Amino acid sequence: MVQSKFLKLGKYNFDITNRALVMGILNRTPDSFFDKGSYFDLDLFFKKAETLVTQGADILDVGGVKAGVGDPVSESEEIDRVVFAVQELSLRFDVAISVDTWNSKVAEESFKVGAVLGNDISGFQDPNYLKVAAEAEAGVVATHIRLGPRIKDVNPHYDNLLEQVKSFLIEKTSQALEVGIDPASIVIDPGLDLGKNTQHSLELLRNSNIFSELGFPLLLATSNKDFIGELLNLDIKSRRVASLAAASLGVSRGGRIIRCHDVKGTRAIVNSLEAILSSNPISE
Repeated sequence: MVQSKFLKLGKYNFDITNRALVMGILNRTPDSFFDKGSYFDLDLFFKKAETLVTQGADILDVGGVKAGVGDPVSESEEIDRVVFAVQELSLRFDVAISVDTWNSKVAEESFKVGAVLGNDISGFQDPNYLKVAAEAEAGVVATHIRLGPRIKDVNPHYDNLLEQVKSFLIEKTSQALEVGIDPASIVIDPGLDLGKNTQHSLELLRNSNIFSELGFPLLLATSNKDFIGELLNLDIKSRRVASLAAASLGVSRGGRIIRCHDVKGTRAIVNSLEAILSSNPISE
C-alpha cells in the first residue's frame, strides 16, 4: 500500500506529514442541511468563497446536490449550479477547487474549468467517474457509504464496522489506481453519518488511525453532523465547538483533510496541532 506524506491536486502539492488541510464547504444548493441555501445566489456565493479563502481554506468544495433526501435534481441542473461556479472560483482564487458530486458528467465538466478533485460520496457508483478523473489528471475522494446518496438508511447494520469500511476503502482505492489515477491524488473518507448511526460514526472517528494507516490522505467530515447533535443533544446551529473538538481528535489520529463550515475555527485548530506534531523531541 502507498505510504505518502504528500497530496497532489493539480498544480497544488501539499506536505501533509503533520499538517491537516482545511476544506471549506460551498453549497450551491437551495436546501442544504446547514445553511438552507443562504448563499445559493451567485453574488452571495462568491462573497462566501472570498471569506473562506481569507480565513485560510486550502480547498474549496463546491456541491450542487445535497447528500440527503430531497427534491430531484437533474444532471443539467446540477451542471448549471456547479460548473460556472467552479470556473469562476478557479479564476478568482489561488486555492484547490473540489467538486462535490457523484455524477461523472458533472465532474468531467468541472475538471475542464479548473476543479482538481472529485469528492464522490457514492463510492464511485457511476462507472465512468474514475475514468474521467484519470483523463483529467484529477484527484478523487473514495468515500464509504452503505447504500447511496439521497437514500434514507433507516437502520444501518454492520457485522464488523471497522473491517467492512476498511475493506471497502481498500477496494475503491485499488480501482482508482487501476485506471491510472496518481496514488498521491487519492483521498479516503470513512463517511461519517453516511449510512451510519451515531455509534457507528463515533467508532469510526475514534479509530481514524486505522484508516490513515492505509497510506492515503484521510478526509474527515465532522462539521455539524447528526452524530454530534445526537450525542450531545445539540441542534444544528449549536454544534460548532463540538465539531471543532471532533476535528481535533480526528487530526490527532491521522486525519489530514477536514471538511468544514467553520474555516476560521478549523484553521486555528489545525495550525495548533501542526505546531504540536512538528515540535522536536527533547534529546536525552
